[in-house]
Amino acid sequence: MRNAADRLKFIKPQEPVLVLEPPVSDDWIHEIKYDGFRTQIILDWAGARAFSRNGHDWSKRYWPIVTAAEQLKAKSFIVDGEMIAPEPDGRPNFHAMHSRMAWNAELLAFVAFDILYLDGEDLRPRPAIERKAILWNLVKPAKGIIQYSQHVQGGGAEFYEAVERMGLEGVVSKRKFSPYRSGAKDEAWLKIKCWDIGDFELIGIKRKAGERTEGLFARDGKYVGKAVIATTGAIKDRLWKRVRQAKAAPPHGVPTAQITPEIEWLKPGIKASVRTLRGEPKLRHASVQGFLDED
Repeated sequence: MRNAADRLKFIKPQEPVLVLEPPVSDDWIHEIKYDGFRTQIILDWAGARAFSRNGHDWSKRYWPIVTAAEQLKAKSFIVDGEMIAPEPDGRPNFHAMHSRMAWNAELLAFVAFDILYLDGEDLRPRPAIERKAILWNLVKPAKGIIQYSQHVQGGGAEFYEAVERMGLEGVVSKRKFSPYRSGAKDEAWLKIKCWDIGDFELIGIKRKAGERTEGLFARDGKYVGKAVIATTGAIKDRLWKRVRQAKAAPPHGVPTAQITPEIEWLKPGIKASVRTLRGEPKLRHASVQGFLDED
């Protein structure tokens, strides 16, 4: 008689490495980076389960997808993907994830992008492009709440530009002949995020000899991180004049680790246009594009 110890086990997911530009070689396939929660769906003799990125069992939260997974034509599988809250046009709405998980789980969707195991075979040693074909055969036509992550081969720059125009978070690029390396950050998988430009309040300046000048920024009164200030000399001169006139004590809410002697803290009132990676809670790889309402 079978018991719980005989069930298929969660496999740590492979993680992509963040880079700033997509690879241009034809040795790569490219997919949309979906803005949701990384999820692994496992089906075995006792039914289907859904696990979070860290291996927590979230089957009850994702019950409609778990039920749909049990209808797929296989005895057992382990599928890697992203749980999203799709809008009517299919775009993921990350801000709707928690409310749908709590109240409207039937409005979630699982976007499958890799398969690690199927009916007794460990597929991880197989090339990514082969695994994608096997995955498609399992989930097609993928028009319900279990979807399939389409990909293109080659043309990484053009694909990235199209994704950015659509306002999506970014791209994941994978070497098409690479195996699945669970639990690893491997450069066979890359993530390339799109950029956003927004207005932020300058709350501090970090100047140190031999290092890049950085601004510390807040939005809606909350500290959001640093951005490089690499503007023209004329703009910098005007900025330093304003900085001298606006010196202040460190504002509330700034992490203690950021309060260092080389930072000049400022009164509210200086705003900047900042370019930063899309979909990040804090400024990342950020740079100042210009200052607003300059004197």
